[in-house]
Amino acid sequence: MKCVVVTGVSSGIGHAIARMLLDKGFRVFGSVRKHSDAERLIVELGAGFTPLVFDVTDETAIRAAADEVRRALDGETLAGLVNNAGIAVAGPVLDLPADEFRRQFEVNVIGPILATQAFGPLLGTDRSLRGAPGRIVMMSSIAGKFGNPLMAAYSASKHALNGLSDGLRRELMLFGIDVVVIMPGAVKTPIWGKAEREDVSRFANSPFYPALQKLRALLPEMDESGLPPETIAQHVYDALTAPSPNAHDVITPGPLQFWLSTKLPPRWIDKIVAKRLGLKPAKS
Repeated sequence: MKCVVVTGVSSGIGHAIARMLLDKGFRVFGSVRKHSDAERLIVELGAGFTPLVFDVTDETAIRAAADEVRRALDGETLAGLVNNAGIAVAGPVLDLPADEFRRQFEVNVIGPILATQAFGPLLGTDRSLRGAPGRIVMMSSIAGKFGNPLMAAYSASKHALNGLSDGLRRELMLFGIDVVVIMPGAVKTPIWGKAEREDVSRFANSPFYPALQKLRALLPEMDESGLPPETIAQHVYDALTAPSPNAHDVITPGPLQFWLSTKLPPRWIDKIVAKRLGLKPAKS
């Protein structure tokens, strides 16, 4: 039985990935931060699921989890690592505290690095293991292709993850370990609900506050029109099993709109976004 580690499986995309891989016959080791979630998922997902309790920023806990998985593999390689855990921090660059930028990058960039370093030997850099090299799937976003105002910290983290993944893929060619980047557009997940509930009143004295309120008003629309998490899970399964998966897999409910955004001059995009969020300077 092939085994895969998936980070951040308590809800949303990670939960859908774990369920689909189990349905396809994989054994899934899924990370959660809370013991209560671990106990719940054992019941929900069944015997093929093994919870790993760690925060993706806790290197010691991640390495302990990797040791647990190594024992379970009993000398075999790990078929895949899906770096899915992530957060979205909202706020204007000029007003967002540096600690929140650090938190955004700790979870979305350093987290995947720590997991990759810990589980990399099991994927095949440890040549003493039996079996084919595994694959790494990085859960990025189309935000990694597009600089979103008021979500610049999140966009920057996904741009960084894309660059990291390309460099890592070329390094790991030495071991035959592939790295695939999944870049979804809007997805129906709790991440948007969390962002909608985030208290932005701390920015009440910022000139960006009206634009932030407009962005919050758009979040339910993004959730409503978003792709189901199961669609993303199918793409992850394909990334782990296809003979030659695309290095970058862009998944969006509006492919034409995304294509246009990559072709239009940046200044045109600036004007469209500024109009939607009210970021144009007031006329004197």
